[in-house]
Amino acid sequence: MRVFISSFIVLVAVFLALRSVVQKVHELPELDLQKWWGSGSKLENQDESIRPFKIDLNDSMISDLKERIKTRRRLTQPLEGIQSEYGMNTIYLEKVLTYWADKYDFKKRFEQLNRFPHYKTKIQGLDLHYIHVKPKASKGIEVLPLLMLHGWPSSSKEFDKVIPILTTPKEGYNFVFEVIAADLPGYGFSEGTNKPGLNPLQIGIMMRNLMLRLGHKKFYIQAGDWGSQCATHMTTLFPDNILGYHNNMPLSSRLISHFKLVIGSLFPTLIDSDRPERVYPLRNHFKYLMRESGYFHIQSTKPDTIGVALSDSPSGLAAYIMEKMAICSNRDQLDTPHGGLANLDIDDVLDTVTITWINECIVTSMRLYAEGFYYPEISIVQNIPTDVPTAAVKFLYEVTYQPDWILKDKFRNLVRSTSYDFGGHFAALHTPEVLADDVFASVKEFIKFHRTAKNKSTK
Repeated sequence: MRVFISSFIVLVAVFLALRSVVQKVHELPELDLQKWWGSGSKLENQDESIRPFKIDLNDSMISDLKERIKTRRRLTQPLEGIQSEYGMNTIYLEKVLTYWADKYDFKKRFEQLNRFPHYKTKIQGLDLHYIHVKPKASKGIEVLPLLMLHGWPSSSKEFDKVIPILTTPKEGYNFVFEVIAADLPGYGFSEGTNKPGLNPLQIGIMMRNLMLRLGHKKFYIQAGDWGSQCATHMTTLFPDNILGYHNNMPLSSRLISHFKLVIGSLFPTLIDSDRPERVYPLRNHFKYLMRESGYFHIQSTKPDTIGVALSDSPSGLAAYIMEKMAICSNRDQLDTPHGGLANLDIDDVLDTVTITWINECIVTSMRLYAEGFYYPEISIVQNIPTDVPTAAVKFLYEVTYQPDWILKDKFRNLVRSTSYDFGGHFAALHTPEVLADDVFASVKEFIKFHRTAKNKSTK
């Protein structure tokens, strides 16, 4: 017992000593808020028009894709007794590919997406695509602008089930949302850049410029995955523009947070009384990350190489994307042929694969992994906390998990945190009603936060 107490005192002393070092907050770096990402040099007279856009899936494009699927080479069968432990189960994949070529209704699926108003506009030289849905005006109901940002390998399509819920008045709330669901540059129908350096921080700048273009100087954000990285940087860089931030992949990347994660492993139930088993013991967490992060390392280092294969074969593209969508929807189902994919509607999954194929954007989307970590501006901004009111929603099979005492290192005004014992990484596709309900409840807390802050300032 004496040894335990002595060790604890030493750890506390080390923690306090290191905290003074790792909690050092830097000033915001100087950034070009109009940096040019288009081809060639920056144009003096930039096109700032907003143009209606319709997804066009022509017959020749569909025929070519179907032919490529049907003339694929023979797939290697899984080993005896192996389901999805080695990756995509090719017996299951054969069934999905046959469905994609013979029964998936391309025209119907994309007409369904076209039910929303789509637009494109050039931001800093790149043509950005977004869905923009305004609710029907109702007396006494306030309309609030909400920017929604996706991650890899998605697009604004990920939000097509949740948009109707968010743009419909909800009982018990005196507000509804005007949704702007944007494709990140290089994803979906948005143009990619030919210049290095377009990292999540720079994308955050572009998204803020998009909202200003649309006339919204103040707005809310909902985001996950890479979209949440972009949005987190936005809350740090532009706190006066963002009224509240709803995050379904909450993560603090501050140095103090990494240290606290390790310290928390000594007393997990004291540190996190909510869901300590989701991250502790750390050996299980790291084992999972090591098992499933191969794609992450490839895309962070050599995205263009793997991109050649994925751009040439729709079957390979489908296997690559679906395997990650599966594991991120239920990592406990590796012992099944679908590996977790059955938790999502297969048409939604194939929408994502099809959008990636027809826009030839697998390489430009994967490059974000290579751009996302290696710039000093990112490290600086990551280590600066934000005061923007934030809400965290934590679904069971999210890729990563942090307890609130760590999240508050970055998000000092964490006004709401909810954990669910179901759901996964692609929340808007997997559990759209739950996600939408959480957004409504969180924005109610954001409004309350600002009202309280205003009352305090007037006293």
